[in-house]
Amino acid sequence: MFEDANLADFFRGGLPYYLLIALPILIICSSNPVLAASEFGVQRMSQYDVHGVPYGCRTSALNMEAKSLYTWQTFRHCVITRFQDMTIDQFREIRAKAGGLVILLPNYVSSLSMEEKQHIHLLEQAMMLQEISIPVYFSRYNPKLNEIINDVTKTSTFAQQQQQQQSSKQRESAISEILGSISANGYQIAVTGTGHSPNKQTKIPIIQGELTPTKHTAKSVDSESKLPLIILTAHVDTFGLIHGSLKNADTAILLTLIELFSKLHASIPKYRLMFLVSESGSLLNFQGMKKWLDSNLDENLQVQQAEFVVCLDSIGKTLSNDNIFMHVSKPPKEGTSMNSFYRTLKTVAQRYGNVTVEGVHKKINLADTLLAWEHERFSMKRMPAFTLSSLKSHKDPLRNTIFEDDDEEDQLDRLETNVKILAETLASYIYNVPAENAGEIFTGSMAITKDNVRPWMNVRSGQQNNDLKYAFEKYLKNVKVTFEKPDAREPDFMLYDDRDAVLNIYNVKPAVFDLFLTFMIVAYLAVIYLAIFHFPKVYTFVCRMTVTKSKVN
Repeated sequence: MFEDANLADFFRGGLPYYLLIALPILIICSSNPVLAASEFGVQRMSQYDVHGVPYGCRTSALNMEAKSLYTWQTFRHCVITRFQDMTIDQFREIRAKAGGLVILLPNYVSSLSMEEKQHIHLLEQAMMLQEISIPVYFSRYNPKLNEIINDVTKTSTFAQQQQQQQSSKQRESAISEILGSISANGYQIAVTGTGHSPNKQTKIPIIQGELTPTKHTAKSVDSESKLPLIILTAHVDTFGLIHGSLKNADTAILLTLIELFSKLHASIPKYRLMFLVSESGSLLNFQGMKKWLDSNLDENLQVQQAEFVVCLDSIGKTLSNDNIFMHVSKPPKEGTSMNSFYRTLKTVAQRYGNVTVEGVHKKINLADTLLAWEHERFSMKRMPAFTLSSLKSHKDPLRNTIFEDDDEEDQLDRLETNVKILAETLASYIYNVPAENAGEIFTGSMAITKDNVRPWMNVRSGQQNNDLKYAFEKYLKNVKVTFEKPDAREPDFMLYDDRDAVLNIYNVKPAVFDLFLTFMIVAYLAVIYLAIFHFPKVYTFVCRMTVTKSKVN
């Protein structure tokens, strides 16, 4: 038999040993964040400055609890949602009060309804036109991230349903809500590998080239300089809501025109044709073209005396209508070159599915921070210029969208039509061929097809590859590349580095679960301690009960 005192002393001295019983339980109950983590590639929303005015996302650090679009409450919450689920009013509230925003982009824009497409374009435009003080990240469609958003939203919906039952079952609802909070899953969001330092080495390439006669003589060089000049421009879009590979249909049209007229124009030139491509569009206020004008206008009298300038902007958009709009800062007068080109354009356009050409007049407002169209840069220098576009307003949300829902073949059909219209109009004007009674100029081996446009659809920034420069050097002469850099003291524009990041989402339990787990562990340890401390009494009691039963039997 055990002596009571000795047994009690043994277990009192064994306190560290029974703590070992609780240690495995603590290890099992503790969550393992590595096993519950998901990793996604994301991009921070574009950040840039124009004339000292900040646009886009201004911060990058993010480490917060994830909440749905409907349950976030404080600046300590990061909202995670699908782009098409968020309204403009919800975005404005999140921008003002939340701690961060993670957005999943649509998988296929073409699968969305017309109302949803209009909604995401308006929301995209609203986000681009303001400064955002919270970190905003975008993810390409990912099924796993979509499941997490569904889980967060489902959890919030369950909580709302529980709250609605409180009026009829207040006591039961309170208990159910507590149990639901304990058993619920939460998510912690952290973003690594990003910053938002200004890139002071930013530069905007501007490439130019001319069509000149194939055979050069002393006379031809002298006469060439006396030929009237027409300038055609386009710009390469390198970013929108996020940075990425955007379809640059305007540049594709310009390069197709270069290829066509290099065959037609080289031997029988009537005009000098100059082509310009800048890598700064409306978001950067056409800073590249401003730099080019400042550098060339005063030194080159022929540029200043150009007959007119044709700017291409969003002319490849596939819309419900087939209109082409000619935007001008001042309506062309009768008898001017611009008016003659406009009339030729209207006549030629009617041959191709009754495409209509409409003139749009908008005066330049010098008080505006941003210009509406690229031709305004030339108009401010008193050069006759206009912009050809498929959009009637410079405020149309389709202008700078990253959401291209057009089928590639449909877009090529539209581009083929627009190239034919522009090429036929330009050729009719240059060679003085009446558009009313003339047939197509580009026929036979020079017939315009989608195959002429297709190779230029994937042209990228000159800072990514040299495709653009190679195309200019292949067909044009006097090719020159200049760069616009921001001023060190008062920059007109500024871009920022480190756009790509890694989004880590950890599956975690809420804080109330930690409290509940603490109480359970304390209770377990208390029961173990009391059972061991009073083991002699328990043992004596059990022995007595056993002896009593034996006597009864």
